[in-house]
Amino acid sequence: MTHSANYTQKQRRAHRGPARRIGRTLALVLPVFLVLSGTLAVTRVNWSGSSSDSVLTASADDLSVPAKSRAPQDVLRDRLLTELQEKDPGIALTHLQEEVDRRPSLAKHCVSIARALGRAAVQAYGPSRAQSYARPVCDTSFATGVAAHQNG
Repeated sequence: MTHSANYTQKQRRAHRGPARRIGRTLALVLPVFLVLSGTLAVTRVNWSGSSSDSVLTASADDLSVPAKSRAPQDVLRDRLLTELQEKDPGIALTHLQEEVDRRPSLAKHCVSIARALGRAAVQAYGPSRAQSYARPVCDTSFATGVAAHQNG
């Protein structure tokens, strides 16, 4: 009986060898294959150089990462320029002064914002009408912006 038990054990070991080798090979190769095929499925590189054919299936705007925040003075300037277009420069200048009074950290940007408002007012209303909205906000920078855009 020991002879048959010994024979069966050898037979099992003999069959286990190739299966074990295949299993080990798959264990090493399969993760690499899955990573590479997943990476290739996400992006397709355009080697031709024309940008119209390039495709990126992964979203360029990753919503899990917060967008870069804009500086407060840039947000304020854009809001006031929109307000100047929709209402009038006087309202935009009043809101600029209120924001600078409310948030003193914006004071160092007041001149550049007021000049931008002056330039935009000339484009929207013409030089003489834009000048009529001038007031002493940020050391008359609005008027400076009007005059600079009017002359150049």
